[in-house]
Amino acid sequence: MSQKKQLTRAEEEIMQVLWQLEKAPVKNIIKQLPDPKPAYNTVSTIVRILETKGFVDYEKKGKGHVYFPVIKKQDYSNDSINSLVNNYFQGSFKSMVSFFVKQNDISLTELESLVNEIHKDEKS
Repeated sequence: MSQKKQLTRAEEEIMQVLWQLEKAPVKNIIKQLPDPKPAYNTVSTIVRILETKGFVDYEKKGKGHVYFPVIKKQDYSNDSINSLVNNYFQGSFKSMVSFFVKQNDISLTELESLVNEIHKDEKS
């Protein structure tokens, strides 16, 4: 699924909580956020923006709403990585990996471990 919409840092923080909780009213989302806690109205507004962007939906529960993600975390992650690769590495995953290896001074052992992990995932 390619929604091509990027989230702001605040929106992504709310989505991370919703992906973890799966369903939650605003007050439960706030409980999961780090201190200092944002105001209820702030979180409520962000959740409504996420709804407008097509990332969340809700079901009525009593007088309130329980929100849930419509977009899977994996789908958003894939789109974000693809956007990163296309925008900064001319569409080359090899260039991206090379960049991160050099920037993070990854050792040969760590790189070998990463390759083994990828091979293990391919076999499963």
